[in-house]
Amino acid sequence: METRNIIAAISLSAAVILLYTLFFAPPPVTQESIAEQNKTEQSSDAPSLDQKENITEISREQALSESERIQFENQSILGSISLKGAAIDDLTFKEYNVVLNGNEKVNLLAPRNAKEGYLIESGFITTDKNVKIPNSNSIWSVSGNKKLTAESPIKLTWKNDQGITFEKEISIDDKFLFTVKQRVINSTNNKYDFYSYGQIIRNEAPEITNFYILHEGLVATLDDELIEEDYDDIEEKKFSRTAQKGWLGIGDKYWITSLIPPKGKEFKTTFDYKNKFRANFVGTEPLELNSNSSIEDKMQIIVAAKRVDVIDGYAESLKIDKFDLTIDWGFLYFITKPLFFGIDYFFKLLGNYGLAIIAITICIRLAFFPLANFSFRSMAKMKALTPEMTRLKELHKDDKMKLQQAMMALYKKEKVNPMSGCLPILVQIPVFFALYKVLFVTIEMRHMPFYGWIQDLSERDPTSLFNLFGLLPYDVPSFLVIGAWPIAMGISMFVQMKLNPAPTDPMQAKIFMFFPLFLTIILAPFPAGLVIYWTVNNILTMAQQVFIMKRTTVKTVT
Repeated sequence: METRNIIAAISLSAAVILLYTLFFAPPPVTQESIAEQNKTEQSSDAPSLDQKENITEISREQALSESERIQFENQSILGSISLKGAAIDDLTFKEYNVVLNGNEKVNLLAPRNAKEGYLIESGFITTDKNVKIPNSNSIWSVSGNKKLTAESPIKLTWKNDQGITFEKEISIDDKFLFTVKQRVINSTNNKYDFYSYGQIIRNEAPEITNFYILHEGLVATLDDELIEEDYDDIEEKKFSRTAQKGWLGIGDKYWITSLIPPKGKEFKTTFDYKNKFRANFVGTEPLELNSNSSIEDKMQIIVAAKRVDVIDGYAESLKIDKFDLTIDWGFLYFITKPLFFGIDYFFKLLGNYGLAIIAITICIRLAFFPLANFSFRSMAKMKALTPEMTRLKELHKDDKMKLQQAMMALYKKEKVNPMSGCLPILVQIPVFFALYKVLFVTIEMRHMPFYGWIQDLSERDPTSLFNLFGLLPYDVPSFLVIGAWPIAMGISMFVQMKLNPAPTDPMQAKIFMFFPLFLTIILAPFPAGLVIYWTVNNILTMAQQVFIMKRTTVKTVT
């Protein structure tokens, strides 16, 4: 019975992978597409963001003190903009600590000459090599207001000696949105072509989770297609594509730095690595700057904590196509995101995410109650038939064909389908995976407590059986951190297994007796919220199973 369940689970997993490959995986890169891309990139008419830089690596604090800065602050973030290069290169999240119960806030951006350099640039470039344009070393001046807040934008100006002035008006909202209005003013009789751009630079790849269910790295949606590129992929091969709409950025597990190009204008997105990671866009159509006139453009920058309400809010209010995919909901999006909204609803109702997880577990059990009833009736009949099956096995122990025929006749007579016991497992696998996704990728679960020793539902249970859950005064290696909740889950799985029909093969029976122990060790490092879900689900399953078994009888052959 359990063997069939495992085979069914493996088959389902294989089917999911196959369906993803057929319908969701990106098309393979062909030699023709690579050649076409290289041809476009090598065009002498294309504007370039490359520039020579001599960077001496220093500490973040030293880098911040090297140039004059404009401070910014609102309800959610604080930081500064360097007047050297007019780069947004200093940003701290006011509401998020680096570690649980710590005081240090999360710093995301840093100046380019710091080791952890991570910054955002914007402006105009041109194919005319005779025109002087501002670069990362240019010193901008401030006109008017000297601090950027939600109520007061700032204006930056840079002027060359050829009669061309570059201006930036930067504003922020009360959360994570920067709006940059850029202007070029021509006070000469000459005509020029300019291309607007935005660029995110990250000096080195951060420490990442490096787990297959979560993408961390360069990301975009271009003309409705989600693009995800890992850091090591971009180190090996450049990505470039032209699109009519979309956004691009660099995403961490809980944070996103993104650019939204000017609406209604075609742009080219590039991800590359040239001693640093770069994600940028450049407009493909030139803006014609006539004599004694000006041109302007507007782009948006979102540097945010990946809170669902914030990300969805920006996607809707700014009409950013598929911006909600900055949160890696995965290919089970249609289960994962509704599951989050369900948990969030109960959190607002009950005030605790642990209680919300238990509430959503009860809802899931109720939703699949009829299906589980059907399966449990069949399993109860199978268990009641165990003595008869043992008798038939002994009766036909020398003739496997007759044994098989007798078993099938028994199943038909009692209207039992041995495979129906697989249904609860098949239903739970995608829900289990989706809940794991929710707990793993959503910042709402980060540093959220339950009761007792569980202070962070997104992390493992910190207690361990091997120091009697903290009663003994020593720490244990991480692989021996098997906490109280995982043990409770293992016990519930063991009891649940005893309620199911035992394998008729003694060796199989002994092997399956070790399954709860095996899964307890495997699931111990999983988020505590997920283990709580699985434990409560087991208890509810057992209650339903016991109820069905007490009401189920069969007439056995004598």
